[in-house]
Amino acid sequence: MKKILANDGINEAGLKLLINAGFDVTTENIPQAELAAKISSFDALLVRSATKVTSEIIDAGKNLKIIGRGGVGVDNIDVEYAKSKNIEVVNTPAASSVSVAELVFAHLLAGCRFINYSNNKLTENPKSNFKEVKKNASKGIELFNKTIGIIGFGRIGQEVARIAIGMGMNVLAYDPFFKSKTLKINFHKNLSISPLEVTINMVSLSEVLSNSDFITLHVPGGSKYLIGKNEFDMMKKNAAIINCSRGGTVDENYLAEYLKNGKLAFAGIDVFEKEPPEFTDFIGYPNVTATAHTGASTIEAQERIGVELATLIINFFKN
Repeated sequence: MKKILANDGINEAGLKLLINAGFDVTTENIPQAELAAKISSFDALLVRSATKVTSEIIDAGKNLKIIGRGGVGVDNIDVEYAKSKNIEVVNTPAASSVSVAELVFAHLLAGCRFINYSNNKLTENPKSNFKEVKKNASKGIELFNKTIGIIGFGRIGQEVARIAIGMGMNVLAYDPFFKSKTLKINFHKNLSISPLEVTINMVSLSEVLSNSDFITLHVPGGSKYLIGKNEFDMMKKNAAIINCSRGGTVDENYLAEYLKNGKLAFAGIDVFEKEPPEFTDFIGYPNVTATAHTGASTIEAQERIGVELATLIINFFKN
């Protein structure tokens, strides 16, 4: 019987698929520091974002045949080293696109309508702060007819564009791997409306930064910041930024500075350079909404991720 370690957990639907297929599945988390010492008996390792699959862990996994990540990227896995050891690496890039894209708009709407500020002030003292909140929050803005700049136009970026178009927004997109993308926009199944096709032509990064009212990132992590001082300087006065992609793509020190000095209207942050966050200055700002890396954390996305990951593992060992 093949042994599988789902170290960051797996949705119940995916777990049932694996058990019914005859796998021995362990879902109890092994702490990162102990993983190398305990991985040797497992044939497959399943992770999300929390577990880092390093070369040390790969070397210790004497029986490992496949590593699966439930999610979009694989930047927490040493993919090249795994492949050099003939270990397959798989992920579920499409399963969480809708969930992440919807969180982008949760942050956008919260920032545009002062929801974080209003909630906090009214929680402090609903009676004495009511008039102040009503006055300050009356400066909210609409998304309709505004421009959203999407940096990274993969599956999630495209899903963001679909929602934006549905809300009457203009879309600017930058992705060095595409010249254009034609999107199919589907409507609710009960509406007898054929899918709408819209082609988005890519523009330069500087054009996105300079001409967008709102900027959202959908890129993998890297060794340097994608958005630093120079990029913040290119942005329009009172622009806003949303990061539901990867920590380390935005320079958090400059983010805090530009939120504080008024260059940025607001920010919505789901991912941090270090998790849990070490630099936390901006989290308490009234013009910031912060979530705890929960872009894919919906019931629907977790089920899709679990089922897709389980199916990948089952098919791998069948073949």
